[in-house]
Amino acid sequence: MVSHAQHLVGRLIDERQLSADSLAVEIASNDGYLLQWYQRHGVPVLGIEPAANIADVAVRDRGVRTIAEFFGPQLATTLAADGGKADVIHANNVLAHVADLNGVVAGIATLLKPEGCAVIEVPYLGSLICHTEFDTIYHEHLCYFSLTALCRLFARHELQISDVERLDIHGGSLRIFATHFGDREPSAEVTSLLREESFWIFSDMHYARFGDRVAALRRSLTHELATLKQNGHRIAAYGASAKGSTLLNFFGIGAETIEFVVDRSPYKQGRYTPGTRLKIYAPEHLTENHPDYCLLLTWNFAEEIMRQQKAYSDHGGRFIIPIPDVRVA
Repeated sequence: MVSHAQHLVGRLIDERQLSADSLAVEIASNDGYLLQWYQRHGVPVLGIEPAANIADVAVRDRGVRTIAEFFGPQLATTLAADGGKADVIHANNVLAHVADLNGVVAGIATLLKPEGCAVIEVPYLGSLICHTEFDTIYHEHLCYFSLTALCRLFARHELQISDVERLDIHGGSLRIFATHFGDREPSAEVTSLLREESFWIFSDMHYARFGDRVAALRRSLTHELATLKQNGHRIAAYGASAKGSTLLNFFGIGAETIEFVVDRSPYKQGRYTPGTRLKIYAPEHLTENHPDYCLLLTWNFAEEIMRQQKAYSDHGGRFIIPIPDVRVA
């Protein structure tokens, strides 16, 4: 994610000729992992992060100017009046969590300079359905976005999506570039994806088939795990994530199958997974305890995790990747 952010920032600085006279803002800026790259190039930044403890980390460890508030029209008006408007506004993987979508987009329209650009990334509904990514459906995610829906949302606030890119990250995401009406015409990519979505976006059957594939995946994975257990193999899991909790609970996989879970986050270690109550350890526990198989719950970062856990694989450990189809690596 840090590398992903660094590449995007470098590109935007060049394309939009950002300088010490510009301003880059991020909504839900976390610990400053993205804004730090602007700051290193001398571009002023402002992070907006409602979690005060995380905002403190951004300020203390990275020196990224951050305010601990929720973003909306009122805050946008205040910021625009006090510090001027933004050349670039980022919002990565936050719109799905927002209850007041219209308030946030109205705030973006208020804070964005007339020639500015909002760069927003969201997990893509098309990828979710096509790749059976049911585990991204959980209580923190209030919306699942198509480009069709995003165009309507932003147009409501006199913003247009002038360009779109499809990304592999998070199992398939959209990166949209939103500008004020009249700044530029929508790209051929926007027109093409809207046309592609028109074939399925309003089809009840398209969503029903998705449900059927989830049921088939449940049968496939639980059968695979049951067979391994019957043959005397030990199984752990990697990733105490929200998506992992969805998969384990919906598929009915618990302590009868999985011995423990490992996760890199020290905030999760020593705790238990929701519902299934599997104890969470540091990743080193994999090589120390060495189960035969590890169910990869954070499958969206499979390649990176398997590189990090090479010592486990070198000693015979195998990873089970559950989505979009069950496979062993």
